[in-house]
Amino acid sequence: MLHWPGRRLLVQRGDTELAVRDLDGEGTEVRFPAPWPRRYGSAAVSPMGDVAVFAGLHALRAVDSTGAVRWEIRHGCWSAAVCTQAHASFSEYADDYHHGHADSGSAAFSSDGKLFWAHIRNYAGPDIKEEWLILDPADGTVLTRAETMTVGSGSYHFPHPNPAYMGLTVGEGEEDSPVLWGHWDGTRLTVHRFVEEVLLAVSPSGDHFLTTDPGQWALYLHRAEDGMELRRLNAEEAVPPPSSENDDRVCWDYEAAFPYDDTAVVGTEYYAEVPRHWLVDPRTMALRGRIAYPFPVSGSPRSAGQGAWYTVSNDRTALHLWQLADED
Repeated sequence: MLHWPGRRLLVQRGDTELAVRDLDGEGTEVRFPAPWPRRYGSAAVSPMGDVAVFAGLHALRAVDSTGAVRWEIRHGCWSAAVCTQAHASFSEYADDYHHGHADSGSAAFSSDGKLFWAHIRNYAGPDIKEEWLILDPADGTVLTRAETMTVGSGSYHFPHPNPAYMGLTVGEGEEDSPVLWGHWDGTRLTVHRFVEEVLLAVSPSGDHFLTTDPGQWALYLHRAEDGMELRRLNAEEAVPPPSSENDDRVCWDYEAAFPYDDTAVVGTEYYAEVPRHWLVDPRTMALRGRIAYPFPVSGSPRSAGQGAWYTVSNDRTALHLWQLADED
């Protein structure tokens, strides 16, 4: 589910198309023909739901609902350790094992749809470098770029209510998974880097964002303006131990939601038959209690915009939207 202030889109990716449904308007649905199967990268959709950008192994390709290509930016292959060719079409590597198991970047539109951010792999002479690009989504013009100094296996973008900000978490493994917090003032990209952290969610006002560490020991509350850490919450000190004997300690999940400025929803034991989801007060970084759902849920809580979060059923055939019940 993609969300921006006042707009939520349900996105379903198949091998041949991308289906986008408006959840807050008239419920209209748009389908975008996909240039390659879903395991070969990710996709981003504009806030208006009229443009999809497929972030593949070799290119960023923007298309409209007819499948017409608006623009394309080619880049180094995410399977670059075994591929140095500038493939022009998917058919050239469709049957290649290494492409089928390649790493991937990610991309996202800003909250107003006027900027497009992308994490790509590029070539600089004989070396492969990863970059963070900001593009004009109208024609694909690159406005700026910055080296991420990462070797990622995957990444995720986190749009901010202020379109000048964007968060990026890059998965490099258990030890080195940095968060990049970017700000674009129209001429200069400023990037704050947080080593050994994983970005979880941004608050509805945009004043704060929440992270954890690769070891999942603690939650960290950051001020969005400059990235300063304000408070933290250690899992083992706050959360009762799990009942399963297979768990040696409490760990925060790698996904969370921030549906209210005064409440975050964070999970533990996402892999368990009955995971536990907790309410956290970011003003004090104190645990307010465990969420009691009307029926069992699976996985981690995920952001669904202001006032809501969602979960996905274990068989991935249903998505459930949640909000806190009125206390009175």
